[in-house]
Amino acid sequence: MVTSALQRELKRGSAEILILALLEEQERHGYEIGRLIDERSDGTITFHVTSLYPTLYRLEDKGLIEGRWVEKGHLRQGSGAQAGTRRRRMYRLTPGGRGVLAKQRSVWDTFVTALDRVARIRHA
Repeated sequence: MVTSALQRELKRGSAEILILALLEEQERHGYEIGRLIDERSDGTITFHVTSLYPTLYRLEDKGLIEGRWVEKGHLRQGSGAQAGTRRRRMYRLTPGGRGVLAKQRSVWDTFVTALDRVARIRHA
């Protein structure tokens, strides 16, 4: 029981940095962000739509990311989809988001280093 509560808190506390880091690489839509978090964490961290999208909207409200609607046919050249068939909200990192990401990375790095010193938790 304690472990699952800890996992929930860690997930909640890391959501912003995970999203900002993925958007630092390139513009993405919400489904892709969720899929990449799941994939890159080997399924350890997953976000259901009910928690991922409110986090994206909150980051957008804070000015850390910007979203824009794009027709599915315009997402990638040669996708075979007809323009106008489906819209997706594409998100990108703002300059303010880059600054927050850098600060969050520093905080997490310090925290993980301290955990390792105290509890001998090895990190990659």
